[in-house]
Amino acid sequence: MPALFIDADACPVRSEALAVALRHAIPLHMVSNGGIRPVDHPLVRMIYVDQGPDEADKWIADQCGQGDVVVTADIPLAARCIDAGARVLKPDGTELTPTGIGPALAMRDLAADLRSADPFRAGSGKAFSPRDRAQFSQTLERLVGASLRAASRA
Repeated sequence: MPALFIDADACPVRSEALAVALRHAIPLHMVSNGGIRPVDHPLVRMIYVDQGPDEADKWIADQCGQGDVVVTADIPLAARCIDAGARVLKPDGTELTPTGIGPALAMRDLAADLRSADPFRAGSGKAFSPRDRAQFSQTLERLVGASLRAASRA
């Protein structure tokens, strides 16, 4: 059975992901360094990793596999999860695919280079909108449904 993994520390759509996981009765792993409110439900597993860079990412990448769905805005983590056979969704509802992850990594590296070349450059991130939240919920429903169908055929 597929599982849902949430890179939960800065995830703005935890409640939407929880609703989808409960609706489809699939396990949900919320992974964080701490500081998020626990969810008391038998399908939800709260994973608190050590403090430190990328500890949550390492745990998720080591645990996810074929047919699982991972929610993260971290592009290098997304690449590792895709390599493991998981489907990956950003909190804004953008699906990251095997064919699209290479360009996403390249854009991430380019943006990092531009920021380091001009440290006074203003941030270019757009605000998280209700439309992003709705797009996320729709795409997550589709990905979880596809994973469940694939699992039932296997």
